[in-house]
Amino acid sequence: MTDYTSNDILNAIAAASKGLSARKEEVNRLNVFPVPDGDTGTNMSLTVAMVVETLAKLPIGSSREDMRKAITNGALMGARGNSGVITSQILRGLCEGSAKCDTLDVSSVSIAFDQAVATAFHAVRKPVEGTILTVLKDSAAAAKKAAKKKMELAEAFDFIVEAAYDSVKSTPELLPVLKENNVVDAGGFGLAILMDSFVAAILGRGGTLGDELAFARTAEPKVEIEHINDWEGSKYRYCNEFLVDSDTLDKDEALDFLATMGDCELCVGSTPKFKVHVHSNTPDKVLQYFLERGQISEVFIHNMQLQAEDRNDKLAAEQHAAEHKALGFVAVAAGSGNVKILESLGVDAVVSGGQTMNPSTKDLLDAVNTVDADAVIILPNNSNIIMAANSAAEVSEIPCAVVPTKSVPAAFSALFAADQDAGLDENVDEMTAALEEVKTGEVTTAIKDAKDAHGGAIAAGDVIGIADGSIEAVGASIEDVTLALLDAMEAADADNLTLLAGEEFTDEQLEALSARIEGQYDDLEVDAHRGEQPLYPVIFSIE
Repeated sequence: MTDYTSNDILNAIAAASKGLSARKEEVNRLNVFPVPDGDTGTNMSLTVAMVVETLAKLPIGSSREDMRKAITNGALMGARGNSGVITSQILRGLCEGSAKCDTLDVSSVSIAFDQAVATAFHAVRKPVEGTILTVLKDSAAAAKKAAKKKMELAEAFDFIVEAAYDSVKSTPELLPVLKENNVVDAGGFGLAILMDSFVAAILGRGGTLGDELAFARTAEPKVEIEHINDWEGSKYRYCNEFLVDSDTLDKDEALDFLATMGDCELCVGSTPKFKVHVHSNTPDKVLQYFLERGQISEVFIHNMQLQAEDRNDKLAAEQHAAEHKALGFVAVAAGSGNVKILESLGVDAVVSGGQTMNPSTKDLLDAVNTVDADAVIILPNNSNIIMAANSAAEVSEIPCAVVPTKSVPAAFSALFAADQDAGLDENVDEMTAALEEVKTGEVTTAIKDAKDAHGGAIAAGDVIGIADGSIEAVGASIEDVTLALLDAMEAADADNLTLLAGEEFTDEQLEALSARIEGQYDDLEVDAHRGEQPLYPVIFSIE
């Protein structure tokens, strides 16, 4: 038994609507399934807003049965998009479940959630794990557990909300498209926000649990949005949704028809009012079918391709605005691993090149012009590229300078010395000074007969070790030459070794080489990575 009044519940519903509306853009950003239309938060928010609007029209003193009908009808009439329609069915199920109980307590909450699960899953012909349905199901399981433990209602509410957020965090493990894009499910997150806001209001708490958890900013996988455009490959262009008034419509037959028209098909409600949703390339045929069986209203037909393009344009603009900084970096590198490391260290644009391909002045200048910064530093990472980099810096309209790095590992050290709060000249001085402590070694295979730095013979096919441009080691194996090169470079006097494995140097070889180096140099800290550079199975730096 509880002393929550009908007015308390109405106010909490209104607060939940407001809470979801305030964070709808946060939810929209997560939308990658089933299409990148980016409107899940908006659709859910509009759906619940119509519930509030419908409830507001009830006369004072209306019964709880009238309230339940208003919620169900308002949700159905206001449902927008696939997520909105499913939300309407969740609310319908909660109302139907609560109608079976005389009081609001933990047991009645559990019953209401069970009915919500049944109703929502029945509405979706092909339920998918890792979506709003999963979050609903996990929330219902938490409600059942709370009832079994005989929790107080306030404790149970918080327990259910926490379970909802935990479920949202798990959605990328259940739905590959979420994991690929490093996001959680948008609809599930929206539902968790809705529940959280309702509970915060009904308990008289100022903030939601989600705010305290800082969920959207710290959850793993992180809620981050990449600028993606995965419209290509989606079969259907138009999102169709409308209301149908009919005394003769057969929902099962209607769903069978909708399945032939497209996907994400929904037909919910009951005689005489139904809500229809489907993604299709032929909205005219969809409308014609239902016109033959009743009257239609509130017709919304959205071109999802245009929505996706608009969303991507907005995200790109926001990303551009957010990423402007005082100092930007352009680096030259080959190998996907090297590129990822450079980007993680703050490099804005990586130009393909290095030992086997030298980019032109124009290539470097074009890269500089893509960086949204007050000034840009170029890291050429090869002695053969320094002249082109200097030429690019001289003609750049953006203030630009060169830190004369001769290898990718040297760029790592230079980037560690960068300071966004300092000026361009000061950064060039500090980053260049950092290079004085760095020695670079490269191991590759000779392509012709030659001599090493000491006049020794080199045959085509020999493995050679190059220390800052000078061939200092020759041998038959990569491991032996790397160790010999480290000895020639006096690695025993160094503190740190950064080791980059080439594309043909296996993980097993890298592990064996690292172990051998650690065995020979007790005081040398070895940091090994996949550089994936071509032709050079090993590149390293010591400092």
